[in-house]
Amino acid sequence: MILSTTPQIEGRSIQEYMGIVTGEAIMGADLFKDFFAGIRDIVGGRSAAYEKELIRAQKIALEEIEHRAAQVGANAVVGVDLDYEVVKDTMLMVTASGTAVKVSERRR
Repeated sequence: MILSTTPQIEGRSIQEYMGIVTGEAIMGADLFKDFFAGIRDIVGGRSAAYEKELIRAQKIALEEIEHRAAQVGANAVVGVDLDYEVVKDTMLMVTASGTAVKVSERRR
């Protein structure tokens, strides 16, 4: 499955548009991560715990759009967009969306 933030894939043409696909991941942050992240914010450091959770949430959301695109017979998703939200101050939500498409084989 090809995922692209662009509306096209170089060297291939879009044969069919299959529709919009989305993927979501909501990750809870535990109390200790919150506490230590708060301390890092005060002293100006980076929060490795939150960065790790963010990367994990992105991966889950992107895997979901791949799965949903495959379910409708697509072999690529174009126009992929990632959005981030904080839910109730303790949860991180990452959503991925894009257009599932069938693309031609790579031109040689």
